[in-house]
Amino acid sequence: MRNEIELEAIIEDYLNGKLSAEEVKAFEELRINDPSVDHKLVAHKVFLDSLKDYGHVLSLKDKMDAAHATMDVEALKTEFKPHTSSIIKLWRNNKSAVAVAASFILLAMVSVFAIQHNTKQNGSYEMMRRELDRIKSSQNKLIRNINSNAKTEAAPVRPAKFGGTGFAITSNGFLCTNLHVINGADSVYVQNSKGEAYKAKVYYTDPQYDLAILQIVDKDFSPLSALPYKLKRSAVGMGENVYTLGFPKDDAVLGQGYVSSRTGHAGDTTAYQVSIPVNPGNSGGPLLDNNGNVVGVISAKENQVDGAAFAIKSKYILEALSAIPSDSLGRRSIAKKSPLQGLSRLKQVEKIQDYVFMIKVYN
Repeated sequence: MRNEIELEAIIEDYLNGKLSAEEVKAFEELRINDPSVDHKLVAHKVFLDSLKDYGHVLSLKDKMDAAHATMDVEALKTEFKPHTSSIIKLWRNNKSAVAVAASFILLAMVSVFAIQHNTKQNGSYEMMRRELDRIKSSQNKLIRNINSNAKTEAAPVRPAKFGGTGFAITSNGFLCTNLHVINGADSVYVQNSKGEAYKAKVYYTDPQYDLAILQIVDKDFSPLSALPYKLKRSAVGMGENVYTLGFPKDDAVLGQGYVSSRTGHAGDTTAYQVSIPVNPGNSGGPLLDNNGNVVGVISAKENQVDGAAFAIKSKYILEALSAIPSDSLGRRSIAKKSPLQGLSRLKQVEKIQDYVFMIKVYN
């Protein structure tokens, strides 16, 4: 706890320019070597910027009150008559104060809108969890139901509230997705490409990197064959072609593009920025390179930039896996070469689609 407090103090001093040149250099090296420190710095900067914006709005309000105080309100009451000369006289006597007040009102409205927008979307950063309960009843037929045969682990009759994507990280039923996809869930079900759904539980969460590991606990689930992909430990380069498979609708959707930046939103070193169109429901989907290596997890998009999505780097999936006892994970993909390497995109997608699941969240 003490180290965390000291780190927060150093970050505060760094952002306020209170560190010496030597201290700045040492801190910059720490940021490069420890992505979690850089992540904390980015989050702290966003928080401070929000506070500054809020302070600016309060300052505008004070100036508006001061401008209002300089206006002769009683004169407004007594001199207002339905006559042109009275109105002109009133404007001449108070036009300066009225103009100032109007300017502050306009600026305040713009600032408040900006703060509300940033608060809701975290600086136009929108997570890609799908709100299933907003789908109209006329569209419910688009959502496949669980197989009609009665099952003891059948999903609730009520519609799922949220949806997203997850993908297998072991053959015995462990899946990776985003924490924000399943956050607040009372129960979770996963559905495969055949429309078969299974009950799952949240096995492990990592709030720092927005990752969650689910375990299928349905008695009707049969273990999968060996995974057709592997998790890549090394980083991918800017411009490298990548693709994702996810569930922005009831059927899996393929998205293709390239890595546009090796850092995510606001310079976050724990994520990539990728030029792939994504929509609510894509969160938790795997990001793969041309060789069939999983290089990240789709998590969010930039609202004001077309095709700008973000993916948490695969190294943090591996870190999450290391926090779980190896005997619980069963067989894992440890092949040195991805089984998908050298295959066409069509063949790669055919092989991975049975390992990518729709996530349905009930609460």
